[in-house]
Amino acid sequence: MTSYRAPGWLPGGHAQTIYPLLIRPDPLPYHRERWETPDGDFIDLDWTDAPAARQPRDSRPLLILFHGLEGSSSSYYAITLMGAAAAIGWSGVVVNFRGCSGESNRLARAYHSGDSDEIDWILRRLRALFPLRPRYAVGVSLGGNALLKWLGEREASTSDYLQAAAAVSAPLDLTACGHHLARGFNRVYTRHFLHTLKRNAAAKLCRHPGIFDERRMTAASNLYEFDDVVTAPLHGFKGAEDYWRRASSKPWLAGIRLPTLVLNARNDPFLPAQALPTPSQVAASVQLEFPRQGGHVGFVTGSLPGQLDWLPQRIFNYFQHEV
Repeated sequence: MTSYRAPGWLPGGHAQTIYPLLIRPDPLPYHRERWETPDGDFIDLDWTDAPAARQPRDSRPLLILFHGLEGSSSSYYAITLMGAAAAIGWSGVVVNFRGCSGESNRLARAYHSGDSDEIDWILRRLRALFPLRPRYAVGVSLGGNALLKWLGEREASTSDYLQAAAAVSAPLDLTACGHHLARGFNRVYTRHFLHTLKRNAAAKLCRHPGIFDERRMTAASNLYEFDDVVTAPLHGFKGAEDYWRRASSKPWLAGIRLPTLVLNARNDPFLPAQALPTPSQVAASVQLEFPRQGGHVGFVTGSLPGQLDWLPQRIFNYFQHEV
């Protein structure tokens, strides 16, 4: 694999971030499965295989994807990764975080950037269901941060559940990311996230009256204000600062023992390049790859209208040839 280089017709981190939305591939014919969670909630998993094809003694590799903030199995990167997995004979599953599958979850809590306990429960269940399958996990953006945090917290035991992992455009330092998204043109992304976050929060408040201050939620103009009034208290944090500090994966990178690719573009509008980790801050099992361009989960290649195949190729090349 050659290192990523953006096409000349698509300059800059913002264009490289936004343009993939314009060439979103057609949806995949997923097969949905609902899991009841230990605390009385549920998550929906979307599989590339029909239930009859998922046998306990199946030995085909399984690709597990954890999506980003307000993402789902319909996100363009999920479609491209799952399509690429099917093309090489792998099975694939996208884990839709609580409330992200098109149906609101039952509990007041939802999902957050540092929810490594949820990652742990999911991977344990997948191992129990498919003990003979080589399992590989990819986390994108928020999902990448949560996956990396799990890898660092569990250290050597993670090899019981996965062969390798990859994190793409993960907001490794949530404080740096949150403040960066409140500046300049980056506020466009913040407004995009707040539109759906506030809508979902308002619906949740109707089902669970009094769980947070509706006035403060409605008035929130950046992620700090939203996380401070909604995300943090609903998930056991004292406030946005406590949430961002404790949920960030960067401090955990030195504890990772599983072969792991960390892929972030240096022009990612979500995370300033100076917040990226240095080789001395990560374990020897972590491969850092920070191309100069690519945007946030962009990595478009080719002539117009462009292609989204570089990222799946890079990830599968790592899993198949570099681990």
